[in-house]
Amino acid sequence: MTEGGSGARAEIHHQHRDVTGGWLRPAVFGAMDGLVSNFALIAGVAGGTADTKIVSLAGVAGLAAGAFSMAGGEYVSVASQRELAEAEIDIERRELARNPQSEEDELAQLYMQRGVEPDTAREVARQISRNPEQALVVHTRAEIGVDPQDLPSPVLAAASSFVSFGVGALIPLVPYLLGLTVLWIPAVASMLALFAAGALVSRVTARSWWFSGLRQLLVGGLAASLTWGLGTLIGAGGS
Repeated sequence: MTEGGSGARAEIHHQHRDVTGGWLRPAVFGAMDGLVSNFALIAGVAGGTADTKIVSLAGVAGLAAGAFSMAGGEYVSVASQRELAEAEIDIERRELARNPQSEEDELAQLYMQRGVEPDTAREVARQISRNPEQALVVHTRAEIGVDPQDLPSPVLAAASSFVSFGVGALIPLVPYLLGLTVLWIPAVASMLALFAAGALVSRVTARSWWFSGLRQLLVGGLAASLTWGLGTLIGAGGS
């Protein structure tokens, strides 16, 4: 192989999907949660009563309660996670200030365990340790698995959950708010939205879009059907 050919191979790049999900995972799953839970709630109430005002009220209440609950839970969860990470980062920062040589040796050992030659590992550790903030980033990534410069935001997580859940929960509710009185129209809209959301999930999984879409469609449809059946039984029993 010529030198030019080797250079050409060196320029070949490939990309991996974002296995952490980035923004897509919480947004899509939040929307699916809102869609499935509110569609099931609306179907259950519609199965028990023909009064569309009651169905609409239940849908609005389900949207509001679910969105606020999701946002509050996400805020507390992410805030607690961030506070724990910050506490561990502070411990590492103090260790770097108190025992810089020990921390440098620890970093060198880490590189050697990963196959780096001892002299090279010690030199890399020495150079990294000259900058305390950079050393902190490297140590926390290796030992704790977090980046002190990229900790999650509780406010952003809460806002994302609130919006995504609300959007999903609104889909089966809109037909009733527009004055429609039959369940099959919001059912069709919800089924299409469930399939689309499931297909989007395939971007952060190894499954095909049609498999993920059908799986979400079946799960959501089953939940709504069971709730509708329960509502019908209760409605019939109370009549």
